[in-house]
Amino acid sequence: MKKLSLIISTALLSSSLALTTLPVNANLPFAVSGEALPSLSPMLEKVTPAVVLISVKGTHEVKNNVPEAFKFFFGKPGGRGAPQQEQEFRGLGSGVIIDASEGYIVTNNHVISEADEIIVTLKDGRQLEAKKIGSDEYSDIALLQIDHEDLTEIKLANSDNLRVGDFAIAIGSPFGLGQTVTSGIVSALGRTGLNSENYEDFIQTDAAINSGNSGGALVNLRGELIGINTAILGPSGGNVGIGFAIPSSMVNNLVSQIIEFGEVRRGMLGVQGRSVTSDIAKAMELETNQGGFVEQVTPGSAAEEAGIKAGDVITKVNGQMVKSFSELRGKIGSIGAGKKVKITVVRKDGKEKTYKVTLKKSETANVEAESIHRMLEGAELENSNNGKGVDIAEVEKNSPAAIAGLRSGDMIIGVNRMRITNIAELRAILKKQDSVFALNIIRGNSSLYLMIR
Repeated sequence: MKKLSLIISTALLSSSLALTTLPVNANLPFAVSGEALPSLSPMLEKVTPAVVLISVKGTHEVKNNVPEAFKFFFGKPGGRGAPQQEQEFRGLGSGVIIDASEGYIVTNNHVISEADEIIVTLKDGRQLEAKKIGSDEYSDIALLQIDHEDLTEIKLANSDNLRVGDFAIAIGSPFGLGQTVTSGIVSALGRTGLNSENYEDFIQTDAAINSGNSGGALVNLRGELIGINTAILGPSGGNVGIGFAIPSSMVNNLVSQIIEFGEVRRGMLGVQGRSVTSDIAKAMELETNQGGFVEQVTPGSAAEEAGIKAGDVITKVNGQMVKSFSELRGKIGSIGAGKKVKITVVRKDGKEKTYKVTLKKSETANVEAESIHRMLEGAELENSNNGKGVDIAEVEKNSPAAIAGLRSGDMIIGVNRMRITNIAELRAILKKQDSVFALNIIRGNSSLYLMIR
């Protein structure tokens, strides 16, 4: 081994000497020709100010492992000698500013979940407290907002145009070290299977991603956001060249819903099934070996109304290939209720057919009004079917909303003297209301104003 090292060292030395004795007019390599070396620095100098460090702290419940027979000796919960029921935690992650004018920051739900305080640190060191606008556990996306004028945003790319082999640059704050940039390529697309309950459609990359990178940016060579770094696959929790990011197109769909409704209002296709395998393809005499095999179509669903049938194999969503049922679930799960999608299927006879489907609303589509204003806590809101206001679907007894006078069945049509037609407009107006404001309510056949303090 020592002899080999010596040979390599000698070869390098000889090469160096040979290079220094070349004639002045020789065709020198690009690296020593006096020209600027290729670098990502110009692009990164523009986009890295849009990637932030997120620090959180809060409390979460800790399981009480004391056997029931011994609990008497610890006294009542919270008393002296009682086992702790809550434990303080602190955490670090990353985030991406996607709208500088509104101060919107995208991150992962698992970064800010259960946090009582969220502090955003910009690249220049400024620290700002962030407000949580909404989040979705099943897609692991959260939207925050900070109040500051001098911000930098990252433009979202269309991740549907990505190809395996495209260059990818990850930006985040691994291990709390501070902003770090790593590079690689898109290793795979449409990855699923990390959590069967979640909606997944990941970009896989070999750009180094570690703990603390969660919520950070994955960008292309133009500095456009192609994904939000989310997870890593490694036996020790460290980088082994397999990282995952939520595609920017999926992020855009989810964030748009959070801005409008305060949460993800997921659209429903109404099919059940499984991924096509070679065994299924052989048994069902299918012409394709990939896609989502439809085992059952829910009566009255969007799929049934469009004409999709059991036995169909869904191969494309809006023209994009679907390799598995999990990928189909992830793509549909990021598209909002009421949106139109093109679903391409292959029938048993091998014929391909494309359906235009309008996704239906999930049964859990209401918005908790606390995410819009603290004095509306206890009310559930939804956009009115006639597009003329915001319906109060339910009001919890003795809640701030109930005390303010809101009732189930009310429809909010204005704030002060400003008309509103949907939740997004209501949120935008109430964001600027710090003290007393009046809600214009339609109750039955009457119009009235409720003063909210």
